[in-house]
Amino acid sequence: MANNLDAMRKIPPGIWLIRKIRGKDCSLKTHRYMVLLVTFIAYTSYHASRKPSSIVKSALDPEPNKTTNVHPWPIGSVFVKDEFLNENKDKFGHKGWEPFNGKDGTEKLGLIDVAFLACYSLGMFGAGHLGDTLDLRLFLTCGMIGSGIFVGLFGMGYFWSIHVFGFYLVMQMVAGLFQATGWPSVVAVIGNWFGKRKRGLIMGIWNAHTSVGNITGSLIAASVLEYGWGWSFIAPGTFIAIAGILVFLFLAAYPEDIGFPCPARAEAVPRDGEAQTQNEGTVEEGKSTPIRDRSGARRSVGLLEACLIPGVIPFAFCLFFSKLVAYTFLYWLPFYLSQTEIGGEYMSVKSAGNLSTLFDVGGIVGGILAGHISDKLRARAITAASFMYAAIPSMLLYRLYGNLSRTVNIVLMMIAGLFINGPYALITTAVSADLGTHSSLRGDSRALATVTAIIDGTGSIGAALGPLLTGFLSTKGWDTVFVMLMLGALIAGLLLSRQVVVEINEKACKSMRSSSGQQSSEGNAMN
Repeated sequence: MANNLDAMRKIPPGIWLIRKIRGKDCSLKTHRYMVLLVTFIAYTSYHASRKPSSIVKSALDPEPNKTTNVHPWPIGSVFVKDEFLNENKDKFGHKGWEPFNGKDGTEKLGLIDVAFLACYSLGMFGAGHLGDTLDLRLFLTCGMIGSGIFVGLFGMGYFWSIHVFGFYLVMQMVAGLFQATGWPSVVAVIGNWFGKRKRGLIMGIWNAHTSVGNITGSLIAASVLEYGWGWSFIAPGTFIAIAGILVFLFLAAYPEDIGFPCPARAEAVPRDGEAQTQNEGTVEEGKSTPIRDRSGARRSVGLLEACLIPGVIPFAFCLFFSKLVAYTFLYWLPFYLSQTEIGGEYMSVKSAGNLSTLFDVGGIVGGILAGHISDKLRARAITAASFMYAAIPSMLLYRLYGNLSRTVNIVLMMIAGLFINGPYALITTAVSADLGTHSSLRGDSRALATVTAIIDGTGSIGAALGPLLTGFLSTKGWDTVFVMLMLGALIAGLLLSRQVVVEINEKACKSMRSSSGQQSSEGNAMN
């Protein structure tokens, strides 16, 4: 009886209701699709709620004030002709928004970003361990609703006419702590439901939520900007809170929680149909998997033990520099576009926000391509390092020739997004999941969230550093910023050199073994 009550507590209410209505459970394949969809929406909302600060930068700090004569291009009203009349004025008629419209406004905007990202990265280490200890579904739900509240409170500063820098700083810091719950949790859930076969491709496609979230956040924030910059925070905050409710209702963190075996320990379930046949009777009769196999009774791995897993530290430091580059584009690209003459004209804040989404379109392609290539080659490090090296000339070309015309800007921006976001997506998904289920753990998937937190937490320190440095370096010229970004990409690739050599040696050994085996078989045939 106690076991049945515990099982009911583990089953998400939405899945329990669907099961009651249908009279039987869905197949394993259906549950996997549901997990992919719910976690995709969840992390889309996380990234959407991070995007507003980049969109409103030019509204908070409009200097130097640029006017625009841009005609709608290339898809009608998405790229607007004129600035909003009230876009660069606060409720008292002042340009920008105090305290961000002074001489040190750009630096303060950089500090706001680094405050969020610093708390996000530090919170990640604790969140990963908690994610392996607590109920992932409830942990993720609380993090999402908390994020929505504090993102919305930042926007309420507009309606409450708050001009105290400390208020916005604290709101971003608390929001960063809540946002830290997201990534370790969703990667752990996906790792629990999917084995290593085609993990790179599956996670590459699934990781499109990062770019989709950036695009969604940009479009939402830009679309309501004319009604006051506060709405650009409140709308995405509402979105992530609603997505948190969806997670509570429909996300099963572990297959065992609803009666299926865990592929993290059984690499491949025979077939979906067979799995359903084996489990359907158990589910419908109300008999759950033994409690020791359920998510509440697993042994979690400590931070030090997780750090000793081969490959965790190199990939973590590689992600430090990779995210430094990626997050600088995430937070500063709309501002850069609004302050840069492109084709002889300047564009509005809304146009810059809309145009910057195309960087993330390239990022979606890059994440899928990197995952697919790494699956085919079975070489995560080679793929990630190659993409990072290719990002260097792509950023150089974007800086040198991106101002020729909008067409050239868009093409080069998407190419840069492909190579910058590709390795970032690969490391934070497939690599983290691979290392979180490393053979040294003896199949204990409770390291998934911890390993993901170590890698992404270290990367997020770089994500905090990049926008902070950009806030200062941009005052000396954008060429200085791009030099920093290219150096970051170079160092990220070099940090994987040892892993690249190991993978090359493994492939060489396999090739030699296969060729010697072939020669042996040919010799036996001749005899």
